[in-house]
Amino acid sequence: MRARRAAGVLLLAGAVAGLGAGPAQAQEYRYWSFWDGRPAAGGAAGAWAYATEGPGTARPADGAVVGFRFTVSVDSAKAAGPRTAPDFAALCDRTPARAGSKRVGVVIDFGTAADAPSGERPPAGRTACAQVPADASAGEALAAVAKPLRYDADALLCGIAGYPRSGCAEQVSGGGAEPTATPAAPRAAGKDDDGGPSAGLVGGIGAVVVLGATGVWQARRRRG
Repeated sequence: MRARRAAGVLLLAGAVAGLGAGPAQAQEYRYWSFWDGRPAAGGAAGAWAYATEGPGTARPADGAVVGFRFTVSVDSAKAAGPRTAPDFAALCDRTPARAGSKRVGVVIDFGTAADAPSGERPPAGRTACAQVPADASAGEALAAVAKPLRYDADALLCGIAGYPRSGCAEQVSGGGAEPTATPAAPRAAGKDDDGGPSAGLVGGIGAVVVLGATGVWQARRRRG
């Protein structure tokens, strides 16, 4: 089973790399993107940065803010971030610190009506303060405040708090732009109601896939 999955991942990774080698139409995908909140100096509002690793492996510190945005885009450079600023004080001011745990602000933006799958309407955005164990991942912080999470058979995060009801990182349309030559980078993934990853478009190619880290992460979760 793992061997077949690994072989499929290698083939898919090769196909993705091949897309960057010559002219091709960039494809748009509908998916949950994952963001890191960056605080601003001087009391100004913070800003969002597209996360460099998946929420299954990212372990935010106490006082961090993570964001999830349902979006349609060709690549991470064009992805729209959450529309609520990453303000830890505003999110967690009523959650007292507790020994052995950490507080992580969570912002969930369900996207726009234009990005919604056919027949669905995005819920209003929500925010929360997740109080989780000190070593918890961003995915575990999400699961603490936004169940149910929905995954596909390959452990790709498809829905947050029941949205969308179906579908998972499906291709939406093709455009005329050419993708860059940078291949998509791996994003860790896990299938567990206690935490997991968000699918991201990484490195400039519109490919939303479960890459090689999935099997490793799942195996470690089972052994742990």
